[in-house]
Amino acid sequence: MNAAIPLCASSDLLESAQAIPFDVTYCGQICRGFAIRFEGQAHAYLNRCTHVPMEMDYQANRIFDDSGQWLMCATHGATYAPGTGDCVGGPCRGRLVKIELSEIAGVVHWHTSSKLQPLEFTHE
Repeated sequence: MNAAIPLCASSDLLESAQAIPFDVTYCGQICRGFAIRFEGQAHAYLNRCTHVPMEMDYQANRIFDDSGQWLMCATHGATYAPGTGDCVGGPCRGRLVKIELSEIAGVVHWHTSSKLQPLEFTHE
């Protein structure tokens, strides 16, 4: 069963604003994830561009472009749809790795999966 890990207060995720970063273990590697709010909905992805697997922000936690309508990788300009993570322009392939979120009683939670675990998780 997938666990729900508290991430932040719902009020911390502002519309098309700075991302809330968090660390995860994805397929055995330590990675950074980020959560954003777009069109009223909370979304989260691995902070890893599909063009070159590096973090996308060009200033700390800034992943939206200047218009606030697209997620953009600062390195090569790959652009993604905030609601789906789909590549919509520039040098990218496919979509960002989505991290399931839920909002319960004013708190945003991210959900584990077989590939996505908290940092302290280890396989026995």
